[in-house]
Amino acid sequence: MSQQLLDLRLETGPFPIVVYALALVALVVLATRRPVRRWLPVQLIGGVAGAGVGLVLAWLVSDVWNSFGVALTPITRLWFALGVGGIGFAIAGLWRARAWRVVLGSASVFLFALAGAIGVNVDVAEFPTLGSALGVNSITKLTLPASTPTPIPASTVIETLAQSWHAPAGMPKVGTVGSVTIPATISHFAARSALVYLPPAALVAGAPRLPVIEMLSGQPGAPSNLITSGAMEAILDQFAAAHAGLAPIVVIPDQLGAPQLNPMCVDSSLGNSETYLTQDVPNWITHHLHVLPARADWAIGGFSQGGTCSIQLGAKFHGLYGNIFDISGQLVPFRTSLAVTVAQGFGGSPAAYAAAAPVALLAAGAPYTDTLGVFFVGQNDTRYGAAAVTVSNAARAAGMTVHYEQSPGTAHDWHTVQFALRQGIPILAARWGL
Repeated sequence: MSQQLLDLRLETGPFPIVVYALALVALVVLATRRPVRRWLPVQLIGGVAGAGVGLVLAWLVSDVWNSFGVALTPITRLWFALGVGGIGFAIAGLWRARAWRVVLGSASVFLFALAGAIGVNVDVAEFPTLGSALGVNSITKLTLPASTPTPIPASTVIETLAQSWHAPAGMPKVGTVGSVTIPATISHFAARSALVYLPPAALVAGAPRLPVIEMLSGQPGAPSNLITSGAMEAILDQFAAAHAGLAPIVVIPDQLGAPQLNPMCVDSSLGNSETYLTQDVPNWITHHLHVLPARADWAIGGFSQGGTCSIQLGAKFHGLYGNIFDISGQLVPFRTSLAVTVAQGFGGSPAAYAAAAPVALLAAGAPYTDTLGVFFVGQNDTRYGAAAVTVSNAARAAGMTVHYEQSPGTAHDWHTVQFALRQGIPILAARWGL
């Protein structure tokens, strides 16, 4: 498959408009079957029945089975109804139809399903391109720069880097993203490959030491989601372009082990995720990347389950992370059900589970001096919105400097992540003197 086809935009540009237009044309043609007075009511009944099935399906997926761990928005539920309703309308018109109408009706089933899927994707921004929908991306193995920066005291860098740094001639205009293997030497956690973003300033000889963000994607998911769905590379490149190539280095490790797994960022029978993220990953970063050593220059962040991990680990290991970037995190770590969570993640101990809740960790670790907590959540996130308020208030009460903000008009989706990155990176960069 050509790269041009893989780069086809699914949520912006002409493709969604063309799909919607074709679906509307097919609907009009199907509705003109003669005699209209006889067949249109039959098709309408099929469409209404299909729409009802679509709404029930959305309710089951969202509210009963909790398949994605989030509540579907009204817009997504509407697209479920429209997509399945269109399928019902098309199928109802197949009975005793001429051959060409059978062909059109059969093709329309696919077209209406595609239109519904595109509508849902526009709402949640999960798959920006065809390649991302097919699980194909152009990320290759990262070759780390060989140059060694001149050691500079961290305090001097924080105060003066933005003023003292002069971009050398020939510096790349954009950063680079590549995959790396971070060995689980201590934890033995079965992690997938990690991703690393290096800004333009990190790609030149004599590169300055830079702050670092350990960033975690959600569940189900993979590190690449932050690049494809979250547009993180593009957002960081935009920041670097406005700041002489300076931006934080970002490392995106795998905290899950597989898309559908959730070890909840603790050490348990599900794997030593906590040790991997707080020992193996930082050790690798320190030995392979040109980063500043002070805790004020390190951040941990993430989206959804990754956001929950960021506040868990940021609160518990505040000697390592001076900054927490929580995007739509949960109130507590959770896997399938409360009983399963306690049994598999905490050895069956309700007390251990209660102690691992972010609010409990914040209370136990207070006071958090010289720590920044950045919290973002979608304005329409009905499931995790209240959790963001509770946890950010607990962080403030524990002594953190807290920035809390809602992403306007978005829910628990990648639109929120993109907003949070665009607004949150400058907040962190201001603390780092970038």
